[in-house]
Amino acid sequence: MAQQPNENGNMADAAAKENGLGASTAGPGGRPPARRRFALKSRTSLVLAGFIVAFAICAGFYFWYSGRYESTDDAQVDGHIDPVSARVAGHIDRVYVDNGQAVTAGTLLATIDSSDYQNDYDHAKAAYDQAVADDRAAQLEALVTGTNTTDRIEETRAGLKVAQTNIAASQQALEVAQAGQRQAQAQNELASKNLKRAEQLVLQKVISRQSYDQDETTARSTAAALAASQSKVAAAIKRVAQAKAQLDQARAELQDALSGPDQVAAAKAKAQSTAAAVKKAQATLAQARLNLQYTHITAPASGIIGNKGVEIGQNVSPGQVLMDLVQVDDVWVTADFKETQLRRIRVGQAVDIHVDAYGKDYKGRVASIGAATGEQFSLFPPENATGNYVKVVQRIPVKIVFNRDENRKHRLRPGMSVEPKVWIQ
Repeated sequence: MAQQPNENGNMADAAAKENGLGASTAGPGGRPPARRRFALKSRTSLVLAGFIVAFAICAGFYFWYSGRYESTDDAQVDGHIDPVSARVAGHIDRVYVDNGQAVTAGTLLATIDSSDYQNDYDHAKAAYDQAVADDRAAQLEALVTGTNTTDRIEETRAGLKVAQTNIAASQQALEVAQAGQRQAQAQNELASKNLKRAEQLVLQKVISRQSYDQDETTARSTAAALAASQSKVAAAIKRVAQAKAQLDQARAELQDALSGPDQVAAAKAKAQSTAAAVKKAQATLAQARLNLQYTHITAPASGIIGNKGVEIGQNVSPGQVLMDLVQVDDVWVTADFKETQLRRIRVGQAVDIHVDAYGKDYKGRVASIGAATGEQFSLFPPENATGNYVKVVQRIPVKIVFNRDENRKHRLRPGMSVEPKVWIQ
């Protein structure tokens, strides 16, 4: 009895016909023949081989590319952060900047009340001028003392006569000035009385307003003349005092000249003392000038103000940090590479620096490699002689500088996280 083809066999025959194969090419149970299975296996092997080759190429390229550089994510932007501190104690009276403000070198940041330091400077200046004057007088006195005693006596006697003449002339000038003062005072009193009478008369409309104005002008003029005469008298009195001082000095010099050669040694010693006093006064004046200058706190460099902790009215002491100045135009990268990564890193190698804040790459180069690991510069360096040593891969800081004009917009700030990639090939 003939067997009827089942449903699966009919479907297999139909599929075989659609693929261009006759129904006679299907094997028992609808399976492809051995040649068909071989073709399918060959195509599968080719695809798998292609994937393996592509993977090998990608892996080779990756290992080749990754072997061309060394990178680390333990890196940040560094820069000069200058602490701005007070150099003298005092009271802050003005603050001119705030956090985030850009300043240039020499910009005035804050001022300390300079009243006390100005007084100290004025006193030091006066003491210095006095010391210079004393030194000049002492040097002159030593020079005069070293000459012939007889000549000195004659000179001092002549000086005494000149001083006496000067005091006589100054006293005469004083008398003339006093006479002028008395005359001006009398005229002023007369003008004042006339003005008072004119005030009454103008109120009573006996005289005109113009006449009263003339009397008032005359009174003012005589008052001014009186003041001028008083100034002349004061000046004349001062000249008399000066002439008396000169006379006293001339008498003293004459007595000194009469004392003989013993004064020569004393004069030289005095000159040396006054010269030393000048140097001492000069040093005091220089320090007072510096202290006065230190009341103006200026920026040591160009940068941006940060960490400002000073306010108006605050009392500060020498060395107290008032604010920090970040030099944004001079920044670099400190990258802590593992010691195993330094095998092929050299100074001068090119670096790509990826800044996380901006998602941008900057160009730079290796400037230097640290002198020791970071652990060696810590407050308590590790001591490995205890017998409990555990080997840990250390990190050594590498300084990377930016190429010229890479940071011309000054967008980089110290502390920013970066990822440097050092090209070692």
